[in-house]
Amino acid sequence: MHTIYIRTLKRAEHTVFCVADGQKFYYDPQFGVRVPYSSGQQIKRSILDTLAGELNEAPAPTTFIFDVTKKKEIGEGEVFGTCDPSYFDQLIGGWMKAQKGGKDRTIKRRSPLSISAMRALHPLLAGIETENITFDRSDRQTNEVIVRGPDNNILSKEEVLSLIKDKDRSLVRKWIPDNARATGFFIQDMAVDLRRLFCVALNEYEPEITGETQESLKANGWIESENVFGKCLVAPAEYRQKLIPAIAKALVDWRITSNQSRTFSLMETLVISISEDANKIAGSIRAKLNPENERKAIPVIEENMDGVDTFVSLAAGSYLITNSESAEAMENAKKLISDKIQAFDFENQMAG
Repeated sequence: MHTIYIRTLKRAEHTVFCVADGQKFYYDPQFGVRVPYSSGQQIKRSILDTLAGELNEAPAPTTFIFDVTKKKEIGEGEVFGTCDPSYFDQLIGGWMKAQKGGKDRTIKRRSPLSISAMRALHPLLAGIETENITFDRSDRQTNEVIVRGPDNNILSKEEVLSLIKDKDRSLVRKWIPDNARATGFFIQDMAVDLRRLFCVALNEYEPEITGETQESLKANGWIESENVFGKCLVAPAEYRQKLIPAIAKALVDWRITSNQSRTFSLMETLVISISEDANKIAGSIRAKLNPENERKAIPVIEENMDGVDTFVSLAAGSYLITNSESAEAMENAKKLISDKIQAFDFENQMAG
C-alpha cells in the first residue's frame, strides 16, 4: 500500500467560494444547470492553512520578483518559495523555481497530495441562487459624499445638491445586483502518495533541491535512502512524528472560508471515506437518479463496503439516510489516516 485515497462529502449553504465575478461555476450539459465549484488549488491552500494552524508555524516566505521596463513601469516577474522541505508547506505543497535568463537550474517538487476540485455530488444536488444586496448607510448623517466632475474636479455641496435635484437617486446607498450564492452537497477527492510524502528525490537531471539545500538537510538529520523513483532524502523520524497527526487533522478538518463575512457557511463535513482502492472509493459516496423522476438525484452512502472505511458525522443524519452516525466520526477518520501514514516504512521502501 503506497497511496491513501480520501473522499469527503460536505454541505455548503448560501455561501461563496472560488470567486470570479461572483461564485465560480461550470455548465453541466447533460442536466442543463450551472454547477458551483472550488478549484483544487483553493482546496490545497485550505489544507495548508489548517496545517499551519495546527502546527502553530508560519509557512515559508515567498519571493516576488518584478522587472522595471524602459518606460519605468513595474512589470511582472517570477514568484517562488524557499524550495526547502524543512518548511512544512514546501514539503507538503511542493514547489517550482524557474528564474529568468536560464542561468540557474529549474528545480521543482510535485506535491505528494493529488487534489481534485470540490464539485457537486451530482449536478442536481447543488446549485446557485442570486440575490440583490445593498451597501446602505442612509441612516447616518456623518457620511462624506464626494462627487467628481468630468474633469476630475470635486464638486461643491451646492453643485451636488443641484445635480440630484428632482432625481430619485441616493448617494449613500449602493445597489449591488446579481450576487451568486452556492448551496448543496459537494464532494472532494485526494490521493496521498506515501512514497513521496516525506521524501525528496536526488535526481541530478531533474533536481528537486539545490546542492546547498541537500547538504543542509543532511546536516539536519535527513536520511539518504532509495524508493521507486530513485535515490532520495527522507525526513528524520522526529520531524515525521511531528507532522503526521497535523497532516491527518488538516486532511479531515480543512474548510474553505469565504472572503465575504456575510456569506459564512460552516461547510460541515458529513461523510469521509478512506481506502487504498480508487475505484471503490468512487462508489462509497455517490448519487443516483430517482427512477421515478430523472430530474431528481438521491445521495447514496455505502457504509459497509469492503476495502473502504466510511465515517458518518451526526450532521449527516439531517440530510442523508444513514445508520452509523457518530459524534467521534471525524476523530476516528483522523486516527485511521494517521495510523496508515505511521505504518509506512519511509526509510526502507525498497526492502523486500
